[in-house]
Amino acid sequence: MKRVVDLSNEEAKKHFLKGSSCFNGDFPSYISFEPILKDVTTVLDGGNYAACKAEKPDLFPGVNYNSVANKDGRFAWRPFELIHPAIYVSLVNLICDEDNWPQIVQRLAQFENGAVDCCSALVMSFDDQTDQATQVTSWWQSVEQRSLIFSLVFTHALHPDVTDCYGSLYTHSISWALHGLEVAKENKGQNALLGNKIDSHIQAGRYGQTNGISQGSVLMDFVAEIVLGYVDERITAELGKCDDFRILRYRDDYRIFANSDVRAEEILKIISDQLRGVGMKLGVSKTFASKNVVEASIKPDKLAGIDLQDLGTANAKTLQKQLLRLHAFGRRYPNSGALRRLVSELHTKLSQQTETPDDLEVQVAIATDIAVVSPATFPGVAGILSHLISLASAEDKVNLWTKVRKKMSNVPYNGYLEIWLQRVIEPRSVGIAFTSDEPICKIVNGESPNLWENAWIASNALKAALDVSKIVVAPAADSQEVVTPGEVELFRQNAWAY
Repeated sequence: MKRVVDLSNEEAKKHFLKGSSCFNGDFPSYISFEPILKDVTTVLDGGNYAACKAEKPDLFPGVNYNSVANKDGRFAWRPFELIHPAIYVSLVNLICDEDNWPQIVQRLAQFENGAVDCCSALVMSFDDQTDQATQVTSWWQSVEQRSLIFSLVFTHALHPDVTDCYGSLYTHSISWALHGLEVAKENKGQNALLGNKIDSHIQAGRYGQTNGISQGSVLMDFVAEIVLGYVDERITAELGKCDDFRILRYRDDYRIFANSDVRAEEILKIISDQLRGVGMKLGVSKTFASKNVVEASIKPDKLAGIDLQDLGTANAKTLQKQLLRLHAFGRRYPNSGALRRLVSELHTKLSQQTETPDDLEVQVAIATDIAVVSPATFPGVAGILSHLISLASAEDKVNLWTKVRKKMSNVPYNGYLEIWLQRVIEPRSVGIAFTSDEPICKIVNGESPNLWENAWIASNALKAALDVSKIVVAPAADSQEVVTPGEVELFRQNAWAY
């Protein structure tokens, strides 16, 4: 693996302009944003979106595409935001400019070797692994494994939780991070500073808001690291470098190691104060303390998942019983990374089944409810359902998919589910017409809804480059009826980061 900050400006630009960097979530393989990014890159030709505008984009709502993924089937929601491609490419051009990139890299280097060990530097793959898988491997090596090693030295661990990190980050703090607070304050509103230019790009897609950055792209992960590195620097200024504690940080996930509750809580207060300075705050409900560092180093759901790794085949020999055990696990640890991995492993095992089970509808019902309780598992559950229902007769297929669809429609903010439901219902071999109000689903069906507001754009060439039909790189109807384990490999890899 290689760190992004070790790349040249042109290499970094190429990395950020990949479709998987623009949106690093789990979408079916026939959806890709890379064609639009390539065409917009050609139109902008290394320049700024401002050359193509008729009006300021921050005067318009809906410039970025916003959607919400349900986290628990009820009231917990996770937003994801697709930055307007013209603003995204323009921001990549700005950050990766031959003069600006070295400045950013140098500033990030100044944040290192302080009181906080940053473990979330962006990395990319140079082998057959995806960038996401490489990033997850980095997390496992730098956070989990180091946490376990610290059990040799420390007796107490404290894991504070940052509430809505990306949604609450104060965008003016980007300039503070890059130029220092005094310089940034003196040049507030001046477009000469690189930090102010980055800030204005982010505001341009978010209706001029100064609170929050988009969630869902590698580029915004990079911007978040700039601000959080600045927070690290300020924590170091308060704490200095001492031998009686260690702090690990992976993005907004902090781990404090010390030899007493008092010392750990002193450090926690300083972290909280510095985070508050850039608009973030700690959530008390999810802050976790332990006097056993080994136990605290591994998430409870992961430990429980290790116990259930083989899905209990010795005691649950039938698939129905294995699904029920997985359902019970999901009720205890909804939407957890361990649950996602277990779903993926069951999907792999199930893909070898060729006979239609007598309790097929029961199995479908249990698998569907796992996804209702934990919607983030749906790519893996979609694979399970597609295989199970493929074993049914043509008439029963329609009946079962109709029931699954109806149950899923009861989940509020289910656009993410709709995208994956389309993947498993749309193939010709299933024989069901799929309709949805989700804009991305409409685009897959050949319609042309707006994903991004383009009324601020004057350039016809740029408008043509933004044709949303380009995100569909293959007909959904041509997809195989059964979702293979390989098709949701990214889903499996991402699970390790949770």
